[in-house]
Amino acid sequence: MTDIPRAALILGLAGVLPFLWGAMTLLSPGLAEWGLANLGPRFIGPYVQLYYGAVILSFMSGVLWGFATKAEDARAATGYALSVIPALWAFFMAGGGPVSAGMNLIFGYLGLLVLDFAFWRWGLAPRWWMQLRVLLTALVVICLSVGVFY
Repeated sequence: MTDIPRAALILGLAGVLPFLWGAMTLLSPGLAEWGLANLGPRFIGPYVQLYYGAVILSFMSGVLWGFATKAEDARAATGYALSVIPALWAFFMAGGGPVSAGMNLIFGYLGLLVLDFAFWRWGLAPRWWMQLRVLLTALVVICLSVGVFY
């Protein structure tokens, strides 16, 4: 973890907080009640996880698009095509009930990790990228799993 720039690590971990908050409000009725009363229903339980999860998958499409700009020729075209998959996945697969949508987001984040690895192997992502992405993906999948399996 020492290779990851401090700002990237801190901001990445901060980005996990809405997933963690959603999981905590599922596990703690008292916390869910507080969140409902003070933040509203959209910001507790699976609702915050699913909405934010779709937003972040779309954001990660933009990150991959940025990596694709470093490529040339056929690899650039492939990179651009692959970069839109997370956003399209979120758009088409994060609907429905909370269990199926949560499961689909888990698959989306695991698929994103595969794409991250491809861009990293092609030398388009920073050398520390996979350390950060494995950590963040593991945390997100654990939090989403609370919504799916609890």
